[in-house]
Amino acid sequence: MTLVGRHDPALERCASGPLVVLTGAGLSTDSGIPDYRGPGAPARMPMTYQEFVSGPAAQQRYWARSHLGWSRMRRAEPNAGHRAVAALGADLVITQNVDGLHEAAGTRDLVALHGRIADVICLSCRRTTPRAALQQRLEDANPGWAARHSDVAVRPDGDVDLDDTADFVVPGCVDCDGPLKPDVVFFGENVPKPRVERCYAAVEALAGADGTLLVAGSSLTVMSGLRFVRRAARHGIDVVILNRGTTRGDDLATHKVEAGTSEWLTALAAGRGARVDPARSPTAS
Repeated sequence: MTLVGRHDPALERCASGPLVVLTGAGLSTDSGIPDYRGPGAPARMPMTYQEFVSGPAAQQRYWARSHLGWSRMRRAEPNAGHRAVAALGADLVITQNVDGLHEAAGTRDLVALHGRIADVICLSCRRTTPRAALQQRLEDANPGWAARHSDVAVRPDGDVDLDDTADFVVPGCVDCDGPLKPDVVFFGENVPKPRVERCYAAVEALAGADGTLLVAGSSLTVMSGLRFVRRAARHGIDVVILNRGTTRGDDLATHKVEAGTSEWLTALAAGRGARVDPARSPTAS
């Protein structure tokens, strides 16, 4: 286990050479978005894809909760960890997060593995529209709803803890009136194959270039992220895991770091020749 310090072998390992970064919900906690499985995080059961498509009742329950969560999540700003990742010059950043904060921080080479909560797709005609437009339609159809439920806790996927959803009105697609779904990968859904293949290719390219796979803020509990750690280990690629608490990939890690993501990633960005202001975009030194 490694702590941030002057002689941090994990920092030294990541400070030069090719780098692929895999991020999880722990990276966004400093932006006010809770994680799923960090220390002290309550148990959560996100809605599965199969439940969502089971009918209007499940969709009503989802959108009632998500309407409240999104109204707060959309105000979140990238933190120093996001800005540091943007400054690293990584060959690829793979994020399991749907909050869009990597994009807001200016990360260029990015695969949003599970999509973005800021987009909505119609399950009938497949048209994609901005979530902001749906948010306004939800507000118009449910006046006072947010004010009546202002004390609920927000989850990392934009959902909240709420059971009283029976009177929530959910509008359909503006084109075909079909059911709307956030354009994210639910539990029980598969990540689109092209995204996975791009990530595998970036990880495998590290093998012949003395590169490193850095995992930041993920417990690696689900296979969508863990598979890249396993692929790296299979190819003899060094794996650095930065996460508070144990992860499912710890036995594959070359270095395990117990530290805050914002602090450690900012130190890493400096080690790779970039300067990160916690309140501004990163700049090269």
